[in-house]
Amino acid sequence: MTTSFEALGVSDDLVARLRGDGIDAPFAIQELTIRDGLAGRDVCGKAKTGSGKTLAFGLPLVERVSKAEPHRPTGLVLVPTRELAGQVSEVLAPLAAVRGRTVQTVYGGVGFEPQRDALRAGVDILVATPGRLIDLIEHRDVLLEAVEVLVLDEADRMLDMGFSPQVQKILYRITAPHQTMLFSATLDGDVGHLIRHYLSDPVEVAIDEATDTVGTMHHLFLAVHHMDKDKVIGAIGQGLPKIVVFCQTKRTCDRVARNLDDLGVKCAAIHGDLPQKARERALQRFAEGKLAVLVATDVAARGIDIDDIGAVIHYEPAKDVKDYLHRSGRTARAGRDGWAITLVEYNQHTQMRILQRGMRLPSDAAIEVFSNNPNLRDLTTLGADVTT
Repeated sequence: MTTSFEALGVSDDLVARLRGDGIDAPFAIQELTIRDGLAGRDVCGKAKTGSGKTLAFGLPLVERVSKAEPHRPTGLVLVPTRELAGQVSEVLAPLAAVRGRTVQTVYGGVGFEPQRDALRAGVDILVATPGRLIDLIEHRDVLLEAVEVLVLDEADRMLDMGFSPQVQKILYRITAPHQTMLFSATLDGDVGHLIRHYLSDPVEVAIDEATDTVGTMHHLFLAVHHMDKDKVIGAIGQGLPKIVVFCQTKRTCDRVARNLDDLGVKCAAIHGDLPQKARERALQRFAEGKLAVLVATDVAARGIDIDDIGAVIHYEPAKDVKDYLHRSGRTARAGRDGWAITLVEYNQHTQMRILQRGMRLPSDAAIEVFSNNPNLRDLTTLGADVTT
């Protein structure tokens, strides 16, 4: 395996910029994809969130796109959520600036005019969610006939969220010869359909447990009383930094955040009823360590891309294994260990066992805890976790 960006063919000016940001060596997904990406090959990368895929597609994208004319971007990155759009842009913008290229995000929930003004002036790399991009296409604010490099990031999530018609409509509008790079946690099913119909002789790479940068995940199931759940979270937070709590409804999110705040825990809720600015502000404060806990619905948290989350807490058991894994994938990233903790009430043990069997974890009873249990401040002392 190569061990440097130079060896992969990345230009010296971009390597210098990476080093300035403290990035000296490529992650596994970058080693496997950057060389083919720079050569203009179509690429399919199977990799978990947190494996370094933004640079895997971002470096070839920045190296290869031409300067754009007004309304006609030459690079397009499609992402499932507003939050992920912002995070991808934060990675790409400083690299693009080295090459005199511009990056613009477009997503719903904010006004059209600033996005239209940017497109009118000319945007080289457009990072977009499908819904807003369709709106801009239909108003003739953006044309896709000049796209040279297309990236589909977290393709499985986009399709899971119901964006398949929009994605296919967008792909139909990209008429010029172009390179496509697709990254996804899975490459089968609906994603496989996209690959077969829209990519040309793609290079397929997959990051497995032996080579990826995902750390050890500890799975823990705790039997709790309904009235004690929030205090249990507060106790866990005394021993772990940066916790994301997943709730199934917006109302539960708000209630849990209020209760934690009353307990003196610095926290915030994010869900679809909150203004985009408020969600972005909460994510930024959480990333900076100013908040200890982020309470989120599944949809609102899909764009979270923060490597040092200590634990994901399922406020109630996830409805299926896929949701459990998507939620839990926010921790144990970039080589760090993490905890996936499920709080289980007396009537939820059957669902817990279904999840355990589906993940091939031991179908053990949840360990009963109360918030005054000192072991919650050091979960390893509970002796009930399973690692993957």
